[in-house]
Formats: sequence, structure tokens, C-alpha cells
Amino acid sequence: MSGDANPAAVPKPMEDVQGDDRWMSQHTRFVQECKDAEPDVLFVGDSMVQLMQQYDIWRELFSPLHALSFGIGGDTTCNVLWRLQNGELKNIRPKVVVLWVGTNNHEHTAEQVAGGVMAIAQLLASRLAKAKIIVLGLLPRGERPNPLREKNAAVNTFLRSWLQAVHSDGTISIQHMFDFLHLTPPGYRIVAKPLLELLLQILEETPEERRASLV
Repeated sequence: MSGDANPAAVPKPMEDVQGDDRWMSQHTRFVQECKDAEPDVLFVGDSMVQLMQQYDIWRELFSPLHALSFGIGGDTTCNVLWRLQNGELKNIRPKVVVLWVGTNNHEHTAEQVAGGVMAIAQLLASRLAKAKIIVLGLLPRGERPNPLREKNAAVNTFLRSWLQAVHSDGTISIQHMFDFLHLTPPGYRIVAKPLLELLLQILEETPEERRASLV
């Protein structure tokens, strides 16, 4: 699905419904961080990225990798596209970008959401040609099976992602998701283990191995 035909791939800032300019202030802070930091790993996305930085797992596992977190709660693929096109990629050359967004695209179909995620990945690949892009799948929503969860699963099918947070009976443990959307610290550890292994593998590649993997 092309960007021109996909409403989930149209860049736009978050509407300032509360009138406090909070979203734009966060974006401006991220742009400033690009001027001051030299990250090896960049995390981009919505509250799933934003909340992870508030837990010990960020300081234990990802901060030592020289990681930046550009996550804003409530963001859709459209909002992330706008942010990246308006300064959040300037002056930085991360080796890896982790993209985690799409669960807030309530107005779009699963195929459109997946297309929006791919549009972001394509933008990242064009702006950061030497970086590896990791696209994380969407987590299930709600304590029990429901249409939102089905939609996120459909997005994951399009994105060929993985998921390990759901029990065999279809329920989600509150130990892993405190509100059945956002992860708890134990929930983040489940996600973080394979992600950390992949990041370390990429960061430890020699320049020759990295070039070969891009062919």
C-alpha cells in the first residue's frame, strides 16, 4: 500500500487537544538531544518506548548501549513520521533503530497500520542508510480476546513479527501488563531479552560483516 493511498502513512503532528503544547515540547527536546548525543541505538515510537525508559531495565540493558529513547505516549504512525521528518534524525548516525508503534492507530485498518509502520521504516532506511532497522510487533490489548487484539495480531501478520506475552487460554497476566496494554517491568524483561541479544549481535558486527549483510 503506497503512502499516497494510505492515511496511516501521512505525516502530521499530534493535535494539541489539552492546549499545553506538551507533545511539541517533547518533540523539541528530542531534536535538541540529536544535537548533543551520539547514540548507537535509537528507540522510536509511542508509549511502549516512552514507558520502557522509566524502568530499571532501560538503565540495566539499553542505556549502556548508548541508546536514545524518542517515544511519546499516544503517537500514531502519522505522528512518528512527522517527528522524524522534522528534526529527530538530524546530526545522529545510530547503528540500529528500534521502531515500536501502531497500537494507537484506531482510525486505520490493520493493513493501513502495517503500511504506516513500513513507511516509517523506509524513511529510516533512506535517512540512515547504514543503520539496521528493527520493527517490533504490536502487543495484544485487553485482558481477554477482543477486536483490538485481533487487529493488532493482523498488523503483526503483515509485519511478520513475534509475540510471547499471551497465555494459552487467551488471557493476559496483569503481572505482564498492568492495564492490559502497557508492560510492567517483568513484561518488559520478556520483550527485552531477545531484543537485547539481537542488538548485541548487530553492534558487535565488524564493518565487513555489516556491509555483507546489506547486500
